[in-house]
Amino acid sequence: MTGHVATADIDISASAADVWKALTEPDLIEKYLVGARVESSWEPGTPITWKGEYDGRSYEDKGEVLVVEPEHRLEVTHFSPLSGQPDAPENYHRVAYEITDHGDKVHLTLSQDNNASEDEARHSAETWRTMLENLKRLLERD
Repeated sequence: MTGHVATADIDISASAADVWKALTEPDLIEKYLVGARVESSWEPGTPITWKGEYDGRSYEDKGEVLVVEPEHRLEVTHFSPLSGQPDAPENYHRVAYEITDHGDKVHLTLSQDNNASEDEARHSAETWRTMLENLKRLLERD
């Protein structure tokens, strides 16, 4: 990972299979990721898109699936036109999810690179922490 890296992690009382399913099924993603609709085949080298509305503005973010290791690791790139930056490789983030199975719970760590500053990384980490808390609530309520 390059630049300033944002990280967030959480323990979830769920199986690695359930966490993986929540990370890759569009209907579940939409429930914890502020209504974003994700489309992807989840094959390395294929596109991924996030569509939704944020602060009253429609958006369509995009990226590429990089690593798929079911129930262990998922890595994608991510670019948002709402950032105001040009759609160029240097403006993409790499987002990695790591699942560590501890039997009755999993530890999920998320890392996002290429933040321009430590402050931007801190802000991104807070946003990701909120998303992980939403995911935890979704999985632990059933």
